[in-house]
Amino acid sequence: MSLTDNNLTNKVIGNLTRVLLLLIFLQASSYVAAQTYRILLSNDDGISSPLLHILKQELAALPGVEVVVSAPAENQSGSSHSTEGGPLIVERIYQDGELLGHSVAGKPSDAVRFGLVELGKDVPFDLVVSGINRGANVGNISHLSGTVGAAMEGLLQGVPAIAVSQDITDVDTVSSARFTAQLVTRYMESGAPQGTVISINIPGGELQGLKIMPMGDSYLQTSHYELVEQTGERSVYERQRVIVQSQDNSTDTYAYQQGYITLTPLKFDWTDRDIMDQMESWNLQLTN
Repeated sequence: MSLTDNNLTNKVIGNLTRVLLLLIFLQASSYVAAQTYRILLSNDDGISSPLLHILKQELAALPGVEVVVSAPAENQSGSSHSTEGGPLIVERIYQDGELLGHSVAGKPSDAVRFGLVELGKDVPFDLVVSGINRGANVGNISHLSGTVGAAMEGLLQGVPAIAVSQDITDVDTVSSARFTAQLVTRYMESGAPQGTVISINIPGGELQGLKIMPMGDSYLQTSHYELVEQTGERSVYERQRVIVQSQDNSTDTYAYQQGYITLTPLKFDWTDRDIMDQMESWNLQLTN
């Protein structure tokens, strides 16, 4: 074999080796990507909330997890599952030189929708986590909650979700985040329930245990409106609220107020199926 033939053979072998290494690399990359569990993290207190940052840190520490933040630019507490119209302004936010997440000038549901549809268009998300919220979202308060609303947007987009809230005082946020990470680990190992939001609520003080409870009662109620300013026909009122102790031990509100962490499974469908047959007998008619 001539020197030219040897050079040609070595060149071919070298090219084949490079192709083989590239294929191995691509296969390994695909395997790693397939093993990554993608979580979209949002909240209703806004992207600057330290509670969100702590939760991100704990979730990102789980093996094989990627956490992407898409959260409201400002506090949107009490916004439920509402949405903004018009163009959506999104800004990339950095913290200590690293990307924290995407700030969305809209409601929590807008932030989640943008995250799932735009940030997840190439690699879909496996789970939406909303929180950690400052203040409990037990009982009927859940219907007003932007934290729960953000999680419900996940269901609307076909992705299972968790909403996590805690008391405003006397609670360890790191422990709350680690409890949430425990549930996420369970989902990763055994699969997440489809079409269900698990709402976690963690009280302050000494914890008494854990209870799985249905939603019920309203611990936060409006007592009256106080007139604080009046000019001509224009009046300004401030809502005054009171904390009410639940007396119904069959509800999540009662368990939460007794010091228990509560887990409540919530569905998107609000249909009252029990009354549907009764409605058939109402004999309502079309009117001209």
